[in-house]
Amino acid sequence: MLVAFNLRPALTTVGPLLTAIRADTGLSASGAAVLTTLPVLFLGLASATGPAAIRRLGVNRGILLAIVIVAAGLASRAIGGIGPLFFGACLSAAGIGLAGVLLPGLVKRDFPRHAGLMTGLYTMVLCLGAAAGAGLTVPLQDALGAGWALPLAAWAIPALVAALAWTPFSGREQAAAPAPIRSPRRAWLWRDPLAWQVTGFMGLQSSLAYIMFGWIPALLQSRGLSALDAGFIASLMSIGQAPVALLVPTFAARAGDQRAYATGLILLTVTAFLGVVYAPIGFVGALTIALGFGLGGTFGLGLTIIVLRARDTAGAAGLSAMAQGIGYSIAALGPLGFGLAHEAGGDWTLSVVLFCAIALAGVLCGLGAGRNRQVGAG
Repeated sequence: MLVAFNLRPALTTVGPLLTAIRADTGLSASGAAVLTTLPVLFLGLASATGPAAIRRLGVNRGILLAIVIVAAGLASRAIGGIGPLFFGACLSAAGIGLAGVLLPGLVKRDFPRHAGLMTGLYTMVLCLGAAAGAGLTVPLQDALGAGWALPLAAWAIPALVAALAWTPFSGREQAAAPAPIRSPRRAWLWRDPLAWQVTGFMGLQSSLAYIMFGWIPALLQSRGLSALDAGFIASLMSIGQAPVALLVPTFAARAGDQRAYATGLILLTVTAFLGVVYAPIGFVGALTIALGFGLGGTFGLGLTIIVLRARDTAGAAGLSAMAQGIGYSIAALGPLGFGLAHEAGGDWTLSVVLFCAIALAGVLCGLGAGRNRQVGAG
């Protein structure tokens, strides 16, 4: 749970300070789009290293390495300036991507009869970490009386706490993981249509979430809210994710088929997002919480589907690496496209159209990924 708490602040702390960062550094809207995109790309690249990390280090030591990388990336932001900001964002995202691949395999290994509950618990805490990053960074800046660099770097402290807490577990396993049942090689995953449907669903729902992590504070500020209020509302979105992230995996894991969950949660996400953009400002708080319900539910569902569609621990790690490695690479295009569409159109119209198109593609992938089948079952 401590590790999970630290897997989102690196991504959600920049948004509330993005206006201040741009004013201080002269970063353009396109540069801001790149800043919200590169970390997601590094999430995907690092996720692909998950199976290799299991073979060389084991799951437990791999998770320790991941959270140390997160802490190092966050701490590097204290230097200040555009270079350390981009470097820290990419480095911490790489640690997050590695941990994200290893945790489903750990759940499959240590909690095979409670996969939904444990996935829901760590996903819920992950969402609470995202909420803390979005809601507390601006107040932290005010309390420190500093610019934007030190409040961003301060989030390295809870990551170091998590690393210290995890250290006793890092020596309790064999470094090697068992081979997959189907084959000692992972090439068969790339030939399995179900694996690609799981990957598509994971990537597309993640794209919706990372668009919101990166851009909803700016969107809210464009509607007249202050940076403090926008950060608070963004934290409500992440808080809204927490209970649904716990409940959806728990119930979805008991169902034989998850297609209805995938469709309903994405439709909720789109409806709430449209409300945040166009509804009267007085409704934005409630709509943002509803948006969090949708995003948290789809994220928890995506992780649960990875566990349910795999046949064993190694299969879960392999499918997780594929779904998150390729999926996050797909997701990286969302924040970039959203920002570029906003800059091209001068308002949020083109960005809204893009968001809805990504959601529709997510529904289509969810209808395949949610079927009661397992990867490699034929």
